[in-house]
Amino acid sequence: MAQGQGDYRILHEADLRDHLAGLPDIAARLGGEPAAWDVTEVGDGNLNLVFIVKGTHGGVAVKQALPYVRLVGESWPLPLSRAHYEYLALSRQAELAPGLVPALLHHDETLALTVMELLEPHIIMRKGLVAGTQYPGFAGDIATFMARTLFFTSDLALSAAEKKQGIAAFAGNHALCKITEDLIFTDPYRIAEQNRWTAPYLDALAASLRDDMELHVAISRLKLKFMASPEALLHGDLHTGSIMVTERQTRVIDPEFAFYGPMGFDVGAVLANLLMAYFASNGHERAPGERAAFEGWVLETIGQIWIEFSRKFLELWRAGGTGDAYPVSLFAGPQGAARLEAERQTYMQRLFTDAVGFAAAKTIRRIFGLAHNIDFELIEDAKTRSISEARAVRLARAMMVETGTFRTIGDVTGAARKLRDWMPELSG
Repeated sequence: MAQGQGDYRILHEADLRDHLAGLPDIAARLGGEPAAWDVTEVGDGNLNLVFIVKGTHGGVAVKQALPYVRLVGESWPLPLSRAHYEYLALSRQAELAPGLVPALLHHDETLALTVMELLEPHIIMRKGLVAGTQYPGFAGDIATFMARTLFFTSDLALSAAEKKQGIAAFAGNHALCKITEDLIFTDPYRIAEQNRWTAPYLDALAASLRDDMELHVAISRLKLKFMASPEALLHGDLHTGSIMVTERQTRVIDPEFAFYGPMGFDVGAVLANLLMAYFASNGHERAPGERAAFEGWVLETIGQIWIEFSRKFLELWRAGGTGDAYPVSLFAGPQGAARLEAERQTYMQRLFTDAVGFAAAKTIRRIFGLAHNIDFELIEDAKTRSISEARAVRLARAMMVETGTFRTIGDVTGAARKLRDWMPELSG
């Protein structure tokens, strides 16, 4: 889908107030006189404007796409159509995983603007992890979200025609895919103007990535899989900055990178961000060992996510594998059922291997690419930060180049635990 700017305009606080006042359902939800509404721009992401609007009766969240990358500025234009794809994705995710995404209240395609329920008292999960907060319901929630959104948009559940229609609906979101292809799978491994890292301590490590041909082959294979394997509808940017939580609730937000791609990319993104939270944790300690319980919870949660995701995905497949892939007519009788079950296990092992590789790619880009994580960035002492980052990169390289040695999620968490106190050699 192509979308020109037409009557598009960037809405500042006063403009947004007037716009919402002209939407009867939204105005009633807010309550009171529009002049008294509290309108605050709170966007801390890389691409868009985000407002919180509160009236006497309630509040809403409003997101407007900008015609450029907010993090960089007007020198990096970006199509407004991404707001359309985000709306489509949220709508589909709401059908497939009810209660795990914010409710959609209004969408204006011309203004590239979406009004959603205001999530309170939810916070961005990444901020909670930096503070050392544990979220006991998260593993089950995110496993449900991924299992349902991935399975029900795959060939395992859909006819070939339905699947191809889904691919076509999101095929125009290639500008956002291009960002991923460059910033995650290419730039960290070459000299790129927008790369940055914790200098001078990681200078030698950055240079080693540019010279590591085994790593270049591994990341190129992952890039090809990302571009050429439309297995299911992905969120496309499923990190802890795109998840809002309380201790009991999880809501997934911001799927503007949505497209049909390899399932392991979404799963790997979640695992990577928890691994980074684990390695960053000691940099936020005020006293040695004070975050030990939190760090144990993070590793346990990583394990629970994969185990629960795999269990729930397989349950959906066994109960509703009516898609054109693996037709049930080919697996009749006890012998057929047993062979199909064995194939399901093989399928999940391949998916796990993909997730391990993509998790590694997501980790390295957050340390050497353009957009970084506050997990590391809020560690004030640069040397301490670089130690945490180097540990994460050491694991990530192994996960990407020696992927086959990670057969279980316990292999991943066990390797992370062993690197918790490893001391790297730093530059400078």
